[in-house]
Amino acid sequence: MFVVMKIIASAIVIGVVTEISRRFPSYGGVLAALPLVSLLSIIWLYVQGEHSATLSKFALGVLWGFPATAILLIIVYIALQNSLHLFLSIALGGCGWLLFLLIQNLVLDYVREIFS
Repeated sequence: MFVVMKIIASAIVIGVVTEISRRFPSYGGVLAALPLVSLLSIIWLYVQGEHSATLSKFALGVLWGFPATAILLIIVYIALQNSLHLFLSIALGGCGWLLFLLIQNLVLDYVREIFS
């Protein structure tokens, strides 16, 4: 039952943001940029009894993924501005996201080697 409640609450948030975005695209974009999914996930994990250490690791993972997500959104924005099809724009953004994460991990490994 709890899983169904999580799905319904999350769907309501997405539905509200989508409806606001239809009427006011800029405001909808700002709302969508809020860490709603991250915060909902942290709340669901907390309610399910996860320890603070798990919540902390989750928050760090979200923070670690933020730069790659920014790259994805920049690529999608540029692609759509240049009249590329939505799904192609998203695919390019996804590739940029994955590439950025791989480069980010390689750089981190390299820095760890230097300082170890």
